[in-house]
Amino acid sequence: MPQSAEFKQKRRFIISLGKALHKFGTNSFRSEAHLQNVANFLGVKASFIITPTSLTFVLIDDEHREHNYIVRVKPGDLDLGSLARTDELVDELSSGQRSLAEATERIEEIYNKPNPYGKTITFLAFGASSGAFAMLMHTSWNDVLWSGLLGLVVALFVFWSERSQRISESLEPLSALVCALIASAVTNYDPHINMALVILSAIIVFIPGLSLTLGLSELAARHLVSGTARIMDAIMVLFKLYFGAVLGIAIGNLIWGTAEFIQPSAMPNWTSWVAVTILSMTLVIMFQVRKKDAPWGIISGYIAYGATLLATPYLGYALGAFAGAFALGVYSNLFSRVMNLPSSIVMLLGLVVLVPGSKVYIGLNSAVSGQNMLNTPDTASQTFLIFMSLVAGLIFANVAVRSRNTL
Repeated sequence: MPQSAEFKQKRRFIISLGKALHKFGTNSFRSEAHLQNVANFLGVKASFIITPTSLTFVLIDDEHREHNYIVRVKPGDLDLGSLARTDELVDELSSGQRSLAEATERIEEIYNKPNPYGKTITFLAFGASSGAFAMLMHTSWNDVLWSGLLGLVVALFVFWSERSQRISESLEPLSALVCALIASAVTNYDPHINMALVILSAIIVFIPGLSLTLGLSELAARHLVSGTARIMDAIMVLFKLYFGAVLGIAIGNLIWGTAEFIQPSAMPNWTSWVAVTILSMTLVIMFQVRKKDAPWGIISGYIAYGATLLATPYLGYALGAFAGAFALGVYSNLFSRVMNLPSSIVMLLGLVVLVPGSKVYIGLNSAVSGQNMLNTPDTASQTFLIFMSLVAGLIFANVAVRSRNTL
């Protein structure tokens, strides 16, 4: 094969790999590091700039000519199963099990692979995740029931948005508005529900706690453009959700009013572990984790939550998150070493249990309305400390135990 044709083949594979990593939700510093390793293996001098909305590749051939590739993209969604398959593909290429042409063809197959769990299971996962979050907040069985049902309503809007561009552009505020309307109506039949908390639980899949944490991690890694863009996008999503919820409650009050809240009996403490189990299982489905990797992802939720509970009496709730993130990071890196897979496959599943995205929403509600959804004083400062603790815990975990690869 002539050198120019060989370089074109390498360039095509590197660009396809970069697009795939972005689509599967890999953050900027992990994508850039992985692409750099692949380019070095292929003998191509390269430089990369990855942000949530753009990909920039600079590839230099043997004649020292630069080949630039810049493309505008939408922020990727987490697809941890495809990420694992992509990592295995790169290993097969580097070990000689696949040729470059075969690897390029295979990555296109992975890129276009449909959701392995299907619509029905994903639909039920939305409802279960909302109910599990309400359970994790130690509210009441009434809140868990209605949160789960409204979570199914959110799933319908998500499926609708996949077919309609107009719905896709207004997905978050529209979902929050409809959930708030229904929740305000439900209070007239069941005054034992905490309306604000039920709305929050219903739209929890949109709360950008994980995006904020990943954005701060990118800033900590000095990827300033990508980190800033991710954080600002998360803040805008949060504003859209809150506006939709407030508008829905206001319209509901005008139409049918809202009954006075009657405090129900609290849920027992053991339900927290049930909630973590259900939440971890639903995250496996929503993040499209492969079935053979699912048990390790569920265990990561137990480790993150358990370590936080053990450390909280000694360090406080905010700094207890540091212990949870550190334990999760060590476990994820050990998983990567033993299973020869990316650490992010299990790390992101456990991290969702820890991220204080709901506290950001609660803090925003407190700042705007002056009302507390839960008895949580100093929400703003506590949320900031938790985010910093999570980022620091993952950094220290990488120092204690190194991952097998960059993903």
